[in-house]
Amino acid sequence: MDYGKFQYEQSKKVHSMKQHQRTGQVKELKFRPHINDHDLGIKIHYVERFLEEGNKAKVALVFRGREMIRSEIGTELMQKMITALGPKAIVESPPKFEGTSMTMVLAPAVPPKSASKDSKGTDDDASSPKD
Repeated sequence: MDYGKFQYEQSKKVHSMKQHQRTGQVKELKFRPHINDHDLGIKIHYVERFLEEGNKAKVALVFRGREMIRSEIGTELMQKMITALGPKAIVESPPKFEGTSMTMVLAPAVPPKSASKDSKGTDDDASSPKD
């Protein structure tokens, strides 16, 4: 085997290994305290989709002006979101007030299904009797 062919195969192997790596991202979702139930449902659906992909979700509830006085509205919305997501999400950091926004971070409860083909065929070939 010549060295150029070896280098080519190694670069292909490294490339395929990088393709199958999973890097966790944090997806952010922002909304305001005065949100309709339907719109909140859509936001919850987005968070579900982020979690199913295996990403973390940072939920930010942005307050403006006099809305900051009524922070209990924000905590109620965050609790609605936590109960709606149920067993799909783990609350990594609970809702906390940071400046003019209330944020929390949700992580997926179950890791995403990976379509990896671990050497299933090689074990059978090694254990099968050869005649």
